[in-house]
Amino acid sequence: MNGILPLWKPKGMTSHDCVFKLRKLLRTKKVGHTGTLDPEVSGVLPICIGRATKIAEYITSAGKTYEGEVTLGYSTTTEDVWGEVVETKSVSISIKRSRVEEVLRNLNGEITQTPPMYSAVKVNGKRLYEYARQGLEVERPSRSVHIHQLELLEDWAELNEKHPSFTFLVSCSKGTYVRTLAVEIGKQLGFPAHMSALTRTKSAGFTEADCFTLEQVGDYVKTERTEDLLCPLEAGVSHLPKMVINDTLAEKVKNGARLQEPEDWPQDSEVVMEHNGRAIAIYQRHPDKYEVIKPVKVLFND
Repeated sequence: MNGILPLWKPKGMTSHDCVFKLRKLLRTKKVGHTGTLDPEVSGVLPICIGRATKIAEYITSAGKTYEGEVTLGYSTTTEDVWGEVVETKSVSISIKRSRVEEVLRNLNGEITQTPPMYSAVKVNGKRLYEYARQGLEVERPSRSVHIHQLELLEDWAELNEKHPSFTFLVSCSKGTYVRTLAVEIGKQLGFPAHMSALTRTKSAGFTEADCFTLEQVGDYVKTERTEDLLCPLEAGVSHLPKMVINDTLAEKVKNGARLQEPEDWPQDSEVVMEHNGRAIAIYQRHPDKYEVIKPVKVLFND
């Protein structure tokens, strides 16, 4: 069994919980997810099965889209609605839509984020949430992420509530913390804030319409239609350039051979080597040898 199962992760389960359950349902050990979703966040979670686990990193790095909600007036330890309140400030003014739109425009493009203490980022071999649970705060490395799209979802002119909320859509690169983005939106508006809701609506080209629930997976397994759950491995690397190769070259690629670089090889990109409609390997330019390409991963050698 090889392929990608687009799962709709429910609230209340960790991404690892989903992997564990699918291993039991599908009776296979080679199962891996493609980017952690917090337990209380629902949404698209592509699951790699069998040889597709080899391309999990490409799905993870392909970018995500979320629908979230920002609430102004107080911030929390976890930067979302489930943490303890750490700062409050009464929202005594009307929040104008035009002002919020200006803030969102300012956050488009490349921005720098510091991961929240309640996150899985490792510092000195230990995950940040482990420090946080001990009441410790450590220095966290900032990193650059890219916001491709950030816009309001609902139609409103101004907000006058004590703790006003508004929803937004964001498409972003790997490594973006939407919780931290919500806090930054509030900061630029002049108020403490937190992310009060979040759903992942797209991951590497997979959307909610493509997804199965765990209950549906169970039904497919009972009726022996398991293969119908899977998208081909190729769907996970469809965002990469591809090169169609002949039988002779395919034999070399399956054996991980280094090859002469073709004239039209893309600049600074990994390329899917495709034979008879199947992705059999991923190649890149050799870092040291001029006009030579080498395998990054061999996916199929049979």
